[in-house]
Amino acid sequence: MTLDKQHYALKYGILYSVIIAVVLLVPFFVYIDMMININETKSEIEMKKKSYEILAKMHAFSSANEEYFTFPRYNRFRGGLYDANFKPIFSLLKDIPRSFAPGYSSFENKRYYILPLPKERYFGASYLVLEGEINHYEIYRMALLIALGILLLLFALSYYVFKNFALPFEKVNKRLDSFIKDSMHEINTPLSIINVNIDMFAHKFGENKYMTRIKAASKTLATIYNDMDYLIKQDRFRFEKESIDMSRFLQERVAYFQDVASLREIVIKTDIEPDITLYFNTTQLQRIVDNTLSNAIKYSYEKSKIEVKLHLHEDRILFCVEDFGVGIEKPQKIFERYYRENLNKGGFGIGLNIVKRIVDEHQIDLQIDSAPGKGTKFCYAFSV
Repeated sequence: MTLDKQHYALKYGILYSVIIAVVLLVPFFVYIDMMININETKSEIEMKKKSYEILAKMHAFSSANEEYFTFPRYNRFRGGLYDANFKPIFSLLKDIPRSFAPGYSSFENKRYYILPLPKERYFGASYLVLEGEINHYEIYRMALLIALGILLLLFALSYYVFKNFALPFEKVNKRLDSFIKDSMHEINTPLSIINVNIDMFAHKFGENKYMTRIKAASKTLATIYNDMDYLIKQDRFRFEKESIDMSRFLQERVAYFQDVASLREIVIKTDIEPDITLYFNTTQLQRIVDNTLSNAIKYSYEKSKIEVKLHLHEDRILFCVEDFGVGIEKPQKIFERYYRENLNKGGFGIGLNIVKRIVDEHQIDLQIDSAPGKGTKFCYAFSV
């Protein structure tokens, strides 16, 4: 029930950071693409410049009538001369270009610049080819570092904001939690006094319909109280398992709810196999049984019946409660906290939510068969 400030700030800090990061992806990819295009343009300009530099040296050689021509070497580029049939006359290239179309081209990480030459003017060559390699690693590395930096800064700011944003809620939740604990303690005492005095009155003066109604109402209130008490304790206490005589336990719980059922002239019929033992926590088992019986009574028609069964089946204990009442219209929603199908029936909509959490925790199979206007059957299968 208490707000976890650290968990709240972490959860929403991550969520907010991811949302903003997704929003920033589009301009970020545009930025990367722009940087790659700039890098390609720089490579093309540099290769074109080197090609014309080689052409100028060949032109100077042909004009000077020198005997030998030393083909220029570069650290980043390799050049070559090819004839009209794309055969190498002289080449330092590692690979042959896939196309001899004039201009700048690329293949994988290789870049080529092809300059057509006048026929038979430069060593019989028709093409000057310059080859280089380009690597966008630095762009991607820088982009990744920038993205990580922005994301970390964004998360840090988001975490700080949500952590401080949660402070007033944390204080309110602590006060509310303390209020609920104190209220539960204050309710427990008068509730116990009411139940004790009802029993004493019945023992001295006998049963009467007015006292039966008070007793039924106090038991209904006690069920709500026990649900609230469990909600407060469920994350703070360890519910230890023990060996339970489930047959006797179930008989006692049915007897407990007889007054509530008789108020509406509902008959609870039992078919309970004796001496069935279950290794479980008593508090959690009571929440399952009490909420199932309480709902069966609440949603049954007056003067109808409820069937309670307990049997061993192979290696499982089957506990079933069937009523012949209004049924369930939305079975998939009944386990949601605060959900109530009929607002006129009272309660807070927390009982079955508690049951679902216990069922999931202990991996209990739960089958629900219901038809509106015909009734509902809850069947729990416990492992022996």
